[in-house]
Order: sequence, then C-alpha cells, then structure tokens
Amino acid sequence: MSSSIQLVVIGAGPGGYAAAFLAADLGMEVAIVEKEPNPGGVCLYRGCIPSKALLHAAKIISEAKHAKAFGIEYATPKIDVDKLRDWKKSVVSKLTGGLGQLAKARKIKYFQGEASFINSNTLKIKKADGSSEELSFEKAILATGSRPSAIPNILKSPHIWDSTSALDMDTIPEKLLVVGGGYIGMELGTVYHELGSHVSVVEMTPGLLPGADRDLSDVLYKRVKGMFANIMLETKVVNMQESGLGITVTFADKEGKEIKEDYNKVLVSIGRRPNSENLGLENTKVKVTPRGFVEVNGQRQTADPSIFAIGDIAGDPMLAHKASHEGRVAVETIAGHKVAFEPQAIPAVVFTDPEIAWCGMTEIDAAKANREVTVVKFPWAASGRALTLDRTEGLTKLIIDPKTQRVLGVGIVGVGAGEMIAEGVLAIEMGAVAEDLKLSIHPHPTLSETIMEAAESFFGHSTHIYKPKK
Repeated sequence: MSSSIQLVVIGAGPGGYAAAFLAADLGMEVAIVEKEPNPGGVCLYRGCIPSKALLHAAKIISEAKHAKAFGIEYATPKIDVDKLRDWKKSVVSKLTGGLGQLAKARKIKYFQGEASFINSNTLKIKKADGSSEELSFEKAILATGSRPSAIPNILKSPHIWDSTSALDMDTIPEKLLVVGGGYIGMELGTVYHELGSHVSVVEMTPGLLPGADRDLSDVLYKRVKGMFANIMLETKVVNMQESGLGITVTFADKEGKEIKEDYNKVLVSIGRRPNSENLGLENTKVKVTPRGFVEVNGQRQTADPSIFAIGDIAGDPMLAHKASHEGRVAVETIAGHKVAFEPQAIPAVVFTDPEIAWCGMTEIDAAKANREVTVVKFPWAASGRALTLDRTEGLTKLIIDPKTQRVLGVGIVGVGAGEMIAEGVLAIEMGAVAEDLKLSIHPHPTLSETIMEAAESFFGHSTHIYKPKK
C-alpha cells in the first residue's frame, strides 16, 4: 500500500505532537508515525510524567517526616508498591489517552509503527501489526527523541537499571547505587530513598548537577548528604560483576585508589543520546553530527529542504518544553510564516527536594565568556514564607549586566523553584532590567518575593537583608 500526506511527523513526544496538532489547526493534512498506541513519547510514557508522579509521592513521605520538627508526628508510612505503581500508570494512561483523542479530533492520520526514509519525500512505515506501507510527503518533521546512554561494555544484568527500568519499580532495593549525579540520577535517587532504599551516588565530577551553578547545587548537596548512604564525588566506576547480593561495583577515586561495594541494584543515569540511527537518513540530504544530532538552522530545517528536526534529536538542551517550541517554529515555517527559534532563556528544572531551577546566563556561562556580571542573591533564611514552611535553606539569585542593569539570568534553589522560574524567563525574554523586578509588586508572604528582594539588593536596599551597595 502507498499513500501521500502534506506533513508527516515522525515521533509523537512533546515536540512531535505539539507540531502535529498545530499543523492540523492551521489546516494542513497531517500524519504521525509513532511506536506507542497514543502520542506522548518518552516524556509521558517513561520520563517526565511518571518520574514526577513518583517524586510527588516521595515528597509527601518527606514532608510527613519533616513535620516532626514543628510538633506534628506521623506513624511510619505503609507503602503499597503495587498501588503506587498502578497510580503512576493511571496518570500516564489518562494523559496519553487524552492526547490520542485530541489527535482523532484533529483528524490526524495515526500510524503506530516505525518509519525510515526511502528518499527525501517517501517513508517506509513498518506497522505494529507487521504490515508495511509507503507514505509520500511534502514535508517531514523528525521528532524521534533520545534514549538513556549506557556505559560502554557494561555488564548485561537485570540488577542494572536505566531510567526506564527504574521507573518500572519492580522492586524497592535495600541498597541502590546511582551512577551519575545529574538530574535524572538525583530525582530517582530521591524517590527510592523515600521509599526505603539505602541510596549511594557516584559522580565523576567534583559536584552534583554539573550544569548548575555551585551555589545552587550545594544547597541540594547539603540536604542529600544527610539522606543518602554515601555520595562519592570525583570517583569512577571501573568494573561491575554479578554477586550473591546483586552487583559488586569497583570504584576508583581521583588518586586511583580502588574500593569494592555490593548493591542490590545499580541505576546508570549518565545522560541521554539522540535517536538518529535506523531512520534511513543516509537516503536523504540530512546531515548528522558525530554526537548523533541532526544539524538544523534557525527554522529547524535540516540540510534537506523537505525535512525538519526538533527536540532531543536536534541538539541540547534535551528538554520537553524546548522541543514543543521548536515544533511550533518548524510548523509555522512550513506554513510560510517568518519565524526562528531564538530563545533568550530556556528554563531548566531539577525536581529534587529542594528543587533547582535556572534560566538564561549562569555564572558558569559568564565565566566561560569572560563577561562581566553582577550577581545578587537573596537568602531564604530572610523570607517570612520560607520560615513558615520551615524550609529556609533556599536561595534566589539574579545575574545582571552592571552597565545596562539588564537581567541576564535567574537561579533559584528551594521548594517550588520550578514554579517560580517562569518569571525569570519572562524577564529575560522581555529585556527587563533589575528595576523592573524591583518595582513589580509581589504578593506577601510568598517565595516569589525573593525575586523582588534580590533585585532590590542590586541597588543596596533590600528590606529584609542589610547589604549596602559598595
């Protein structure tokens, strides 16, 4: 069988389905090719959504323990792992099912299967039922996402997890090793700690969350250091072997000294790699970098005029909200609009406890660019709202151009940081200056006031801290 379509979207994650839905809304004839029965992609099925569902459960356990500090004590919680797993699955099912209904309502042609390019305007679709079909198209958008990276030559064992298998939650191990101190490892490590595992983390670099400024990640480090069984920085995994307990891991510290430790399970979370293989891209003009990313221009168009690429496959940062916006740019370009993907600030959020969020320029970025900046901070110990929550470890910081007073970056660590960072994104995108944030009246008592007071401190007169400008 063969058919034709105006636009085909390959992959239906947050980038792919956002692109397909907008294209249909603009009147295009649209098809989606996706392995799963409904749109959603890794984010909804095996990533952002299930992990946040479990993190919410972990947060409830953590807050129940914390309540003892101000006079409310709960009994040790009874955890029904099967029910917790089923609840997580129900969240995923509701969201993906809803997206399936939205695709049908928009009259999008949905192929459950895998696509590969025969040439620049023809796909071969291998369907889930084993049959195949050729699909001709005018334009295609690649949105095939990414998958967990693996340690080269790693031992194959059911005791070694990636993020997908960790989210399946087939067991709560007594001892869990997390390899990688990035956001995935820290989020899932937090979940398993609260569910009862003794969690250890090993990270090659000198600190957790290598992409974040140290003053933000250090707040998280201080908290998890008192929670996790062990945090091994500047340490490498040199060997893994199956043992009676599960896995025996050999570590080497920065001096090369080796130690061994036994774990029930090992979670390998060392990043993700783009899904650019087995797509038949060699039959098109699309160019792929040595890291596996597809090269695109500002409109997300590849070297092949008929093919666009968005999301994880189109380069860092590998974030769902970045993919969604790229999808809209690609579709609007196809529709003939004059657009480009040129964000000034893409927010990043680590959903640990405390949360860490940042956008725009970081201090690390400024140092690399040798750019002069002024950094102002407001400690949450001076926040009335933080005191009422008994969570004063947080910090809000602004990166400001000292000459123009323009806000270049915002960083927040503390409870609810992910909900607060959007104000920073808007400020940067609109070219706000420190005085704009200072003069915007924020509700009291809220944590959002810390953004206003950080801006006030740039001028040397923040109400709740005394730090005169020099």
